[in-house]
Amino acid sequence: MEKTMRPEYIFMDLDGTISDPKEGITKAVAHALSYYGIQVENLDTLEKFIGPPLLDSFQDFYGFSEEQSREAVGKYREYFSRQGLFENVLYDGMKELLAEVTSQGKKIVIATSKPEVYTVQILKYFEIEQYFYFVAGSTLDGSRSKKGDVIRYALDSLKITADQAVMVGDRKHDVIGAKENGMYVIGVLYGYGDRMELETAGADCIVADVNELKVKLNNI
Repeated sequence: MEKTMRPEYIFMDLDGTISDPKEGITKAVAHALSYYGIQVENLDTLEKFIGPPLLDSFQDFYGFSEEQSREAVGKYREYFSRQGLFENVLYDGMKELLAEVTSQGKKIVIATSKPEVYTVQILKYFEIEQYFYFVAGSTLDGSRSKKGDVIRYALDSLKITADQAVMVGDRKHDVIGAKENGMYVIGVLYGYGDRMELETAGADCIVADVNELKVKLNNI
């Protein structure tokens, strides 16, 4: 299968794939939890919030009701929109990867569960927005937040089929969402998912670091 692949579009997750958002996301989650009297001393324990839709995470990890979770997401955004989105680090070698892949004529698409409005701001902050052909993110009202829905939105907007693209991501949600749409998936280990998570979810290929990802994308 891989030998015959010639995808024109490279779909990429943002958090844990292009940049490391740990500081901003964990501080924003801690800010939201403090509203409910929950104090978090070790922000590392909130890494599990990186990747999945926030609405699901507050319910899954803290037992919030859907109504509480929606309120918590609002509190999260109070911090994140003001400060957290800039507490973010581009992975070493990522800008070079983006430049090289686009120079070959491939079109890079962001497919993230992060709200689209924040995603665009982050790309501009890192001065890498010129490398992206299309940006697909979630909506602030929650009507599009699942990774599968985001990917479908991108495919439909671009009027392409799944065999014209591959998905790159670091968490099971990236893999599952891509597979729901019939896409080939490259999992990365330098983000927040481990090999077992990615393999169990059904990743077709797994790479260890940014350089290995660049080699892979250059050869498909």
